[in-house]
Amino acid sequence: MATAAGPQGGFAGRGSGGGQVGERGPWARKPTDQLVEETGAGGGLRKAVGAVSLTAMGLGAIIGTGIFVIIGEAISLSGPAIVLSFALAGITCVFSALSYSELASTIPVSGSAYTYSYATLGELVAWIIGWDLILEYGVSVAAVAVGWGGYLQSLLDSLFGINLPDAIAGPPGDGGTVNLPAVVLVLGVTALLCVGVRESARSNAAMVGFKLAVLALFVGLGAYAIFFHAGGGAGGFSPFATHGTSGIVDAAALIFFAYIGFDAVSTAGEEAERPQRDLPIAIVGSLLIATIIYIIVSLVAVGLAPADKLGGSDAPLADALEIGGGYGAWAADILSVGALVAITSVVLTVLYGQTRIMFCMTRDGLLPRGFGKLSQRRTPVRITVVFGLLIAVLAALVPLTEIAKLVNIGTLFAFVLVNVGVVILRRTQPDLERGFRVPFVPVFPIIGTLLCFYLMSKLEATTWLRFGVWLVVGLVLYFAYGRTHSRLQRGEPVETPAA
Repeated sequence: MATAAGPQGGFAGRGSGGGQVGERGPWARKPTDQLVEETGAGGGLRKAVGAVSLTAMGLGAIIGTGIFVIIGEAISLSGPAIVLSFALAGITCVFSALSYSELASTIPVSGSAYTYSYATLGELVAWIIGWDLILEYGVSVAAVAVGWGGYLQSLLDSLFGINLPDAIAGPPGDGGTVNLPAVVLVLGVTALLCVGVRESARSNAAMVGFKLAVLALFVGLGAYAIFFHAGGGAGGFSPFATHGTSGIVDAAALIFFAYIGFDAVSTAGEEAERPQRDLPIAIVGSLLIATIIYIIVSLVAVGLAPADKLGGSDAPLADALEIGGGYGAWAADILSVGALVAITSVVLTVLYGQTRIMFCMTRDGLLPRGFGKLSQRRTPVRITVVFGLLIAVLAALVPLTEIAKLVNIGTLFAFVLVNVGVVILRRTQPDLERGFRVPFVPVFPIIGTLLCFYLMSKLEATTWLRFGVWLVVGLVLYFAYGRTHSRLQRGEPVETPAA
């Protein structure tokens, strides 16, 4: 049935989710004007971040484990062609980033793809993607925390000759018992997020500035060694694609994990000072800057050390400087400090994003409302603490590679729905005010969707199985609890939980 424009930009008709008061069912959609109005009800989240802070948030989430840790896992698949793998993953993300920018500027509400799906595809799909994002973000935080532990061990060994016992330095799958450094990191970041968004944003901006300076130092030292040091640059680009095109694509599917950051920016919709302008700038800008940095750094790393030496390394950039740089341990030590700071900012940003998605789901009644109660500083402390504890346990016990694969499929699934959502919203509400518009709709969203499906097809069957099990559990929860407690289904006005 065709839909018609309703008052204040809402829309009525079958499945519109609020265009008619009596609209019910799992396919009911929530009008965009209602979504925006709810953000100001009951003393909601504080508007405290601008374009610079949002861009720093994106860089904080993107530039971290992907370049400091995951490159060591991915280069085993691609060889020196890791450079093309980063480019492929970045290109795949550009189309989805454009779609995120349009929806974020149109529906400036925390919740990211969950909220966008609620407005375009209905409550059931919104629940599925929200449930998926809980997994995606939580597992992502655990993964980068594991990588943080690897760099900490490298630094302690170099500076003080301290080797942490295997029992407390890694998860069971990696020869340890518990990854204690990862636990400490997650709990520390959890405490900072409980303080407030403004303080968290300022801390993240400082960390982003530091890690960019460290990466610039790596590029400078590495390039000088390759071109001017006698015997410098022990690596090379021949043979280039050691495992052919399939290796390049497989590596891209793995390092796609590194690009989750611009998704996290969209979760700050309610806390952005000028969301229609600032969110698109931050989403697209942080992705483009990070992709350029990734390609440059990977070029230098491959030039410094052979791919087989970097493959499987817990601290590949530090190892690259030691192997092919001709420098002393001091350069690797500085890089290790930079990696620790970089990965800390990733944990901070991504955990922040996860708590905001869960906050929106509790506000909508799909999860217990009391869970989303705000503190006096207007932050969802209960959600933050619970997730911090759960993620700390995950980081302590699960190996990095398995975590990264699970994150990738969740991220790609979210990107698919966001691309589809742009096309649907253009058709159902063409007159909505949009701070940013994706060019060549529906061509660009379709390209973004197809690229995501292509990378998803490269993931292992066991990854799909775990993802499927998680979604089945989510569907059971929705029909057992979410559908009967949903405020949209009950026809209740939605108010932000106050302190």
